[in-house]
Amino acid sequence: MAAIYGVGFCSFSDNLSKRKLIKRRGNGSVDGVRSICSRREVGTVVKCSSPSKAAAPLESEGDGRRCVIKEEEGGEGDVMRFKMSDFKVLDRVSIGLGGRADEVVFEAIVKDSNSPLNNIKVVLRKLISTQAKRRGMRAIEVLKKLVRRKLMYHSYSMQVYGYISSPTSGRGSFTLVHGYHGSFSLRHWLQQSDWLPILEATLALDEESVRRVGDDTVGGPAVSRQLRITRILMRDLLIGVNYLHSHGLAHTELRLENVHISPVDRHIKVGILGNAADFYEDGPNSSTLDNNMDRRQMMIAFDMRCLGFMMAKMVLRELMDPLIFMKFKSFLMKGNDPSCLREFLLQILCSNSPSGNVGLQILDRNWGAGWNLLSLLLATKPSKRISCLDALRHPFLCGPRWRVAPSMDIIRWGLGSTAVRITEEYIYKQPQRNRLSYFIELMEMLNAHSRPKNWLELLPGKWRLLYCTGRQIGLTLRQPTARVLIGDVYLTINRASKLNTSLSFTSDIGFTVMNGRDWPHDKTGITGKLEVNSLFRLTSGRRLYLKEEKTSEKLSFGQPDNQDSLAQKLSAKKWRKLVPYKEFPSSLPVAKLVSGDIEVTMSLGDNLNHNDVTPSSIVQEIRVQVPPEMFDLSRLVCGTYVDSRLLVLRGVNGSALLFTRSMC
Repeated sequence: MAAIYGVGFCSFSDNLSKRKLIKRRGNGSVDGVRSICSRREVGTVVKCSSPSKAAAPLESEGDGRRCVIKEEEGGEGDVMRFKMSDFKVLDRVSIGLGGRADEVVFEAIVKDSNSPLNNIKVVLRKLISTQAKRRGMRAIEVLKKLVRRKLMYHSYSMQVYGYISSPTSGRGSFTLVHGYHGSFSLRHWLQQSDWLPILEATLALDEESVRRVGDDTVGGPAVSRQLRITRILMRDLLIGVNYLHSHGLAHTELRLENVHISPVDRHIKVGILGNAADFYEDGPNSSTLDNNMDRRQMMIAFDMRCLGFMMAKMVLRELMDPLIFMKFKSFLMKGNDPSCLREFLLQILCSNSPSGNVGLQILDRNWGAGWNLLSLLLATKPSKRISCLDALRHPFLCGPRWRVAPSMDIIRWGLGSTAVRITEEYIYKQPQRNRLSYFIELMEMLNAHSRPKNWLELLPGKWRLLYCTGRQIGLTLRQPTARVLIGDVYLTINRASKLNTSLSFTSDIGFTVMNGRDWPHDKTGITGKLEVNSLFRLTSGRRLYLKEEKTSEKLSFGQPDNQDSLAQKLSAKKWRKLVPYKEFPSSLPVAKLVSGDIEVTMSLGDNLNHNDVTPSSIVQEIRVQVPPEMFDLSRLVCGTYVDSRLLVLRGVNGSALLFTRSMC
């Protein structure tokens, strides 16, 4: 196991300020100790008690400022003051305990027969700079707040036992004594090539342990095993962080390297809490209640965002690469909606393995519940981020044995996610088309943004066409003059001014004109783009459902009446409690679109070589393959569903066009 070995070992003396060379051995160990750098920081006063030993107040000066620990007789808490002679210092330090530049870390065994910690391995964290000492004193102060519920504190926090102090010549050395919970941090676990079986063995997964996350099996394919481990770790993290929040504290330093897994009680330890911050600066009963509530909400939101980053790295291990994670974080820092993360990450993550990307499969399970939880943890607005308790009730973190009543937002999310997954497959058979039409109809009935002002806020952006419920015509069974391969089709919507309801629609159709007769195997050719522009005015309207008798036109393609089919399914017990209609409605509110003039332009990347291929034949072929609403924008008559990631527009002939928000 990788470790840091102390070569030229030095005792805890105050002259430990010289730098020592760090060498990496072939077995993953590091020689020496880290270089030490001091920083100027304002000291704090921490009051703590020592039940077994009484001592004078410890004072340490650094850069002209003082840090004081006052010990009180008979006070609450289990903070103990140790002596260096109470320990047998080991000659190695586990790599997962790596400290900061202003810390020196040692492992030791307590050898005081009168101590309750006798023969127990602990960590001695010598704090050099004033800022480091402040962190250690803060950890002791937090201990006094949390120790009232010892069971929770011992289960979810890295236990702080006390400190070693040796004031000499006006400057004191401060060493924090805390629990040892394994050699690896969670980050080091995830960096191992065989992390999954080793972590399963460390957690000693059995039927009893998996029941804690609502599961009833162990083993299985890699996707199921990793999902199970993610649920166990995330639920433990959320319980531990919620324990801090319920005591008026925010962690502020939730990172994979600060989290350890104890092989003894198999719980997540969320660190020594040296940077934990209070929600209320002047106490919860101060006169500045509004400011305190804002501070509390912001600090909780910060912790939840950190948990979102940790969950993303646990599921999508590609994010352990600093370059990929930087792109991921940059996407969020630009203000993009986290609900569009899937569309963004599909372009970055490698999915060339035969079974696909495991992390994407985990997040796509259960109607895309993982993406929903991730978007709630990383929400752009702090007020929109999910709380620990709500996250523990989220379907992604609840196994199949637990019956979870999903909210309407999660139902909408699941319908949209499933529709997107179906469109990513080849749509050949009628059952798939009927299922997609059914999901789109349900989304329209559950649309939460029916007012024009909601549409004006959510519509602007770039949308990629996923599917059209109209006719599907390709190249396979035809012999057109121009062999045109359609690429991505985008609809870009801009709002000229916030003072009016005018919108500019731009349809961008990318295509390739393929040369030669070997086009089924060789897709190279001349690239081009067709652009259609039009101005629209958005008003409120209603979509009417007219009950008509079936005609031969409806049955010409062997399609059932979608309205009757949907009405039958909505009357079933499965949907009766979820859909806010007792019977199929006669109309639904929509955003009515009134178009103006249309302008069509086409550009080609090179000159055409074949005499029989002309620009007009290319345009004609594009019109055959592309939904008519994307070529003639005036055929778009209304919008029936919109949210931060999906859009449904209806054409004059009743066809529905499903779009997803694009980040490219």
